[in-house]
Amino acid sequence: MPQLLSRALASQESVFARMSRLAAQYGAVNLGQGFPADAPPDFLLDAARRAVGTVDQYSAPAGLPALRDAVGADLGVDGADVVITCGATEALNVLALSLYGPGDEVLMLEPVFDVYLPQARLAGADAVTVPMTLDPVGGWSLDLAALRAAVTPRTRALLLNSPFNPTGTVFSAAELGEVVALARAHDLWIVSDEVYDELYFGERPVSLRSLAPERTFTVGSAGKRLEATGWRVGWIACPPGLSGMVAGIRQQGSFCSPAPLQAAVALSLPVARDSGFYAGLREEYAGRMALLAGGLRDLGATVYEPRGTYFLTALRPGWSAESLVERAGVAVIPGEAFYAQHAAPPGLLRVAFCKSRDDIGRALERLTAVPT
Repeated sequence: MPQLLSRALASQESVFARMSRLAAQYGAVNLGQGFPADAPPDFLLDAARRAVGTVDQYSAPAGLPALRDAVGADLGVDGADVVITCGATEALNVLALSLYGPGDEVLMLEPVFDVYLPQARLAGADAVTVPMTLDPVGGWSLDLAALRAAVTPRTRALLLNSPFNPTGTVFSAAELGEVVALARAHDLWIVSDEVYDELYFGERPVSLRSLAPERTFTVGSAGKRLEATGWRVGWIACPPGLSGMVAGIRQQGSFCSPAPLQAAVALSLPVARDSGFYAGLREEYAGRMALLAGGLRDLGATVYEPRGTYFLTALRPGWSAESLVERAGVAVIPGEAFYAQHAAPPGLLRVAFCKSRDDIGRALERLTAVPT
């Protein structure tokens, strides 16, 4: 019998799927995988009901024009430069296949979101990770000197995530300006993963696209914005003139995102923007973050509150994600899952607060029984 290729044999279940599976197996409160506890907003659900039975056939691979225009209006770009994808994961994979290949290197920060590394490798490129600095008091920060030092003649692209999953970091305009200067000095593409662009606490994040529109591909997610992660509607805002070629690669995968869900998101993005929905979401999540952070500190953890996303990171030596899900009935993500080329800080955990206040309280109550 023929064998699968090595890249298939080496493929592993993602840590998020594994921890959710274990959460179900042990009846645990799932503070691991980042899917919200709340239902999507009524205006999105109503738009979907209207679209089903009306918009049911293929869209063009680049997406429904109405959704491309709605995303463009939100991001301040021409809708013709937007490509709609089956979620941000497909968007990132399409860009990996479009921007780098055999012999190329792509720079990314560590801790690193789990799909970045395998997508680079499947494209034939080498992923090079630059570790972020974790100060016990000041929290996470970008090491610009290390980033500059990591560039080689083979470097083809920089992949940056702000707000940053898993650390919750939001990079400053000054930091992003340095990233842009580096990219221009070495003529690099920039892939800017901005799926949490509306989930921030404090000042609105600066988009890399606003600083370097000629070389930045911006990835976004309706699922993250609208509490509907299973809908799988994402997008790429491309530099002018490149969307047609990106859509050409994109059509070789899923061909198009689900058409009725595209139509629903197209109607809903202006409503979300104009109704104050995002502000309400941020306010609610800030309260849940405070509840979770305070409870973890009471249990002896060092907590680093995020400036964006719906995850916080915590250091609690002696705790491991595997033992917590089995013995305490609480699922979190182990910090080492975000490290491949450097060592994770001992006791690092990523904990989601996009869950109900009741679930957060129940998880904290269960954690009090964990031996210190």
